Amino acid sequence: MGRQKDSEARWTKKNNEAHYGWKNHVKADLKTKLIIKATTTPAHLHDSQVFEELLDEKDQAVLADSAYHSAEHEAHLIKLNAEEFLMRKATRGHALSEKEQQTNHTISRMRVRVEHIFARMAQMGADWCRSIGLKRATQHNHLSNLVYNMDRYACLAR
Repeated sequence: MGRQKDSEARWTKKNNEAHYGWKNHVKADLKTKLIIKATTTPAHLHDSQVFEELLDEKDQAVLADSAYHSAEHEAHLIKLNAEEFLMRKATRGHALSEKEQQTNHTISRMRVRVEHIFARMAQMGADWCRSIGLKRATQHNHLSNLVYNMDRYACLAR
């Protein structure tokens, strides 16, 4: 019975919808939309937990959604000497200022290019992982990322 159940995968909820399995976290080039670096985690792990793992000294600027905004991440970006484009999130009793809303709008116009990556991977069926275990899920995600990059390169080469 244990052979058919993935004991390493986890449940998470997003928009009141339950999901079981793995997350594919990627770092992508903004200009070419090619995946540069990736890691796989169980679905319940928050995206911000792998933020620093995906970054390196060569990064000049980092764009990310509001889930990644924290003092620790800002300090890490300063240490890397990378420009910070992390979206801001309103909190209870503290709405975003007009300037913060405008900044978020500007960042989201650039960030949407990364969302295109996941949309294309879903079109290719790469978002379905039918394997058991972190090692195999990681392998599946790396192969999916590679196939996406080859597909994207064919588009860029035209």
